[in-house]
Amino acid sequence: MSTWTERTLACARAARAGLGLAADASPVALVLGSGLGAFADSLEGARGMSFAELPGFPTATVQGHKGRLVSGRLGGIDVLALQGRLHGYEGHDAATVAFPARVFGVLGARALIVTNAAGGCNPGFAAGDLMRITDHLNLTGKNPLIGHNEDALGPRFPDLSHAYDPRLSEAMLKAAQQAGVKLQAGVYAQMNGPSYETPAEVRMAHKLGADAVGMSTVPEVIVAAHQGLPVCGISCITNLAAGISPVALTHEEVMEVAKAVEGRFLGLLRALIPLAHAAVPARKTLA
Repeated sequence: MSTWTERTLACARAARAGLGLAADASPVALVLGSGLGAFADSLEGARGMSFAELPGFPTATVQGHKGRLVSGRLGGIDVLALQGRLHGYEGHDAATVAFPARVFGVLGARALIVTNAAGGCNPGFAAGDLMRITDHLNLTGKNPLIGHNEDALGPRFPDLSHAYDPRLSEAMLKAAQQAGVKLQAGVYAQMNGPSYETPAEVRMAHKLGADAVGMSTVPEVIVAAHQGLPVCGISCITNLAAGISPVALTHEEVMEVAKAVEGRFLGLLRALIPLAHAAVPARKTLA
């Protein structure tokens, strides 16, 4: 059986060839969550590959996740964007969920911007808010680094003290100011899903320090930290979580709110990418 390093290298080489990504490219990479994938279609010279064309990628099955890796440029900056992501509740283990982030790291991405749709468990939040992720709580009981360590990719015991890079966080604050976008800030908690959290679970998460809850993102951030890939994160607060919201939670509501905030979200990303590119140095590619 091939190692994660071998699988990552094989996928990265296929992506580089299929997307025409230059060997010396140092792209800003993005993971675009539920209902937030439209940004990739707006890139200059966009070229895409479906997950089925990428060795090692399972199929994306969730509504609002196209399941494509897109390469393009924004103002002369190389960008790689994942339209949709993999989730543990689809039946994947944490290492598989994090596989795309491994590929970004091997391709020499200089920064990773992760996005998601989340439920607000901070009563001061409202549906439609955008939240800068300051830290996370892994409430899944799973970690993508369990098992044999891939020494070629990173250390056995990676430090998560600054999993959300302070340089990129500062860049995001500047981008929000430039774009005229109000940003909340808070801690994101991941649970397994696919059922939404109970009111008791939401109260627990908030007491533990969470401001938003969701079903993704944490495995990708852990793997990025393992590879020394700087990360920043944005949650689109698409609903107030159970026990706070007066109405039943549905995925359709998530998609509707994500669509409603699309303009602000795209404006923030367009301002953020050049600042993120400038905030951190280029990284070495392995593929």
